[in-house]
Amino acid sequence: MSAAGEGHEGHDHRLDPGADRRYLAVALCLIGAFTLAEGVLGFFASSLALLSDAGHMLTDAGALALALVTMRLAQRPAHGIMTYGLKRSEIVSAQINGVSLLVLSALFYYEGIVRLLHPPRVEGGLVLVVGLAGIGVNLLATFTLAKANRESLNVEGSFQHILTDLYSFIATTIAGGIIYFTGGYYRADALAALVIATIMLRAGFGLVRDSGRIFMEAAPKGLDPDEIGHVMISHPGIVNVHDLHVWEVTSGFPALSAHVLVGRNEDCHRRRRELEGLLEERFGISHTTLQVDHETPELLDIPTKDGTEGARFTHPH
Repeated sequence: MSAAGEGHEGHDHRLDPGADRRYLAVALCLIGAFTLAEGVLGFFASSLALLSDAGHMLTDAGALALALVTMRLAQRPAHGIMTYGLKRSEIVSAQINGVSLLVLSALFYYEGIVRLLHPPRVEGGLVLVVGLAGIGVNLLATFTLAKANRESLNVEGSFQHILTDLYSFIATTIAGGIIYFTGGYYRADALAALVIATIMLRAGFGLVRDSGRIFMEAAPKGLDPDEIGHVMISHPGIVNVHDLHVWEVTSGFPALSAHVLVGRNEDCHRRRRELEGLLEERFGISHTTLQVDHETPELLDIPTKDGTEGARFTHPH
């Protein structure tokens, strides 16, 4: 006798998608307008720090626009061959955000080193003023996005873009102040660009790592399949758990499937429902598919560590 656990569909993995879209749209307007102004001023000031900030903010604007598009795609219901809908489009967005940060960091590392060796003249006063304005704009954008649901890697990717840009503007402002008050230490601009590139590298690596983990269908961060398996096998009436898989469909959407064997006199339907409740309460996994069968006489008992015969938990082959 067997029972297959129904998948739990329709879970809302966002606090309020409509509110999140509004926060993203406001941040996009702020960042987009300032990017244009900074790019023009950075060109006239001959400041690599400002130009690198403008390049970073351009990717910010692109990341926010992409996040808005993918957020709408992710809300579409499952249909046809897309059995999970387009939820994973958010992870594609996070991956693109991460890669763009890595590419830009490499470009600014190169140009920053060149300018350290051959520093051009930089208008320190203009860099200082634009840097201070950039801090204000990014503080407002950061505050706006901080109210969105950052459990989504899509939103988190956009937030990290803007947060790193805030740090970048702080470095730019310091560089502008040094140039202005020293009367010409132009290498400060290149040093600020290298600091910005380092911040971008760190943020980009984190996004690529976390989104790559989901693409490879690794167990979600904080969930240990061995621990989950042993908790399941310790539940009354369960004698074997195998073919256990734990993965993440998209950020904040863990899923689990397993083949479970219960004692010959157990109610497999009841045990399945108990396991589903246990997994949701203990590990926050509400999307489960459990195939539950009765133990057969041919199944051999494997001795436990104390030498007695007991329940078994095995990894899939």
